[in-house]
Amino acid sequence: MFVDKVKIRIKAGDGGNGAVSFHREKYVAAGGPDGGDGGRGGNIVFVADTNLSTLVDFKFKKRYFAENGKNGAGKRCNGKSAPDLTIRVPKGTVVRNAETGRIMADLSEDEPVVVARGGKGGWGNSHFATATRQVPRFSKPGLPGEEYEVELELKLLADVGLVGFPNVGKSTLISVVSAAKPEIANYHFTTLTPVLGVVSVEEGKSFVMADIPGLIEGASEGVGLGHEFLRHVERCRLIVHVVDVSGMEGRDPVEDFKAINAELENFNAELAARPQIVAANKCDMADEEQIASFRAFVEGQGYACYPISAPISEGTRELVFAVSRMLDTLPPIKQYEIDHVPLAESERFARNVFDVRVEDGIYLVTADWLMPTLGMVDMDDYESLQYFQRVLRQSGIIDRLEEMGIQEGDTVSILNFEFEYIR
Repeated sequence: MFVDKVKIRIKAGDGGNGAVSFHREKYVAAGGPDGGDGGRGGNIVFVADTNLSTLVDFKFKKRYFAENGKNGAGKRCNGKSAPDLTIRVPKGTVVRNAETGRIMADLSEDEPVVVARGGKGGWGNSHFATATRQVPRFSKPGLPGEEYEVELELKLLADVGLVGFPNVGKSTLISVVSAAKPEIANYHFTTLTPVLGVVSVEEGKSFVMADIPGLIEGASEGVGLGHEFLRHVERCRLIVHVVDVSGMEGRDPVEDFKAINAELENFNAELAARPQIVAANKCDMADEEQIASFRAFVEGQGYACYPISAPISEGTRELVFAVSRMLDTLPPIKQYEIDHVPLAESERFARNVFDVRVEDGIYLVTADWLMPTLGMVDMDDYESLQYFQRVLRQSGIIDRLEEMGIQEGDTVSILNFEFEYIR
């Protein structure tokens, strides 16, 4: 089964919590704080694997969660950081944020890409000991790992893309000029999935050609099979447009040529502007006048035209050399720029993103990043409350409340925790 587009959910591991612990040893009356730090959560890493050619595995497993970091412990023992979770995908896979559409990774190279980062581990209470606070009974929680729903889209890495109507001879051509062995038969839509073949030009020189299932009119709008695979020619440096010049099926080669280029234009204007060579196939079944007329039209449009007969390899060598010469002048295979990724939850922690509004005289503070911090605060411990107040001050929440005119005795609600404001 060939699958080239799926959605999955990924979540990096949460950081481990820092520990609250105090040194206990015989004959040591007052040991100090010795809580260790939490370990970092595991990252979600994508790696291109040349042994894979489809995304079919992701049809059956759609959730990928990295391990959380271990919590810290006493005696200044730091928690163990979690291992990264590696997800292998076919080379040429593009990873998008399913919600925003932003490109997060383009797996066109061998380098692994971190798509979701694990949360940092929290500090143990040993970090909070001062001359005036010698018994800190609080620690920092670990930060949450990034979580996304992502769309995986496979865009084949090929130098050359074969396009054309069904049954014009694309599969025959790629089978003749490369070692690829697609199914070949005399009916439309014989090729149901893209086929890659390596075309050898001379010793030490070759290029990759992709046979794209036949397009038909309306393909860019979802008609036929071609619309499912137009994405696979987006990376191609050069398009070889195969046309049945014989008109054996009662079709006009000129109109076919115009129709396919119109579909490319409708799908992607940049794709339509891509360099193109025209292969006038089945010339052994066409007369000289048909070939000459079509060639004159194509060259009048600014494209090179090569009459070929793929089944008997007539003209195919000349076509291959022409393609190779043009590729020498073209830029490398297109790679997608990674878009700016919105602030992850872990970064929002550091940036102290919050919102304050007033309803019925109550100051409502929204700050998701405060949730783990609040969960670690001991409301019965004075020093712990002081620490929480300092977090509010450093984050700018207290300043915002004062700017909004809060008075002593007014009620503040943070994550369903209510308290009276005291200057």
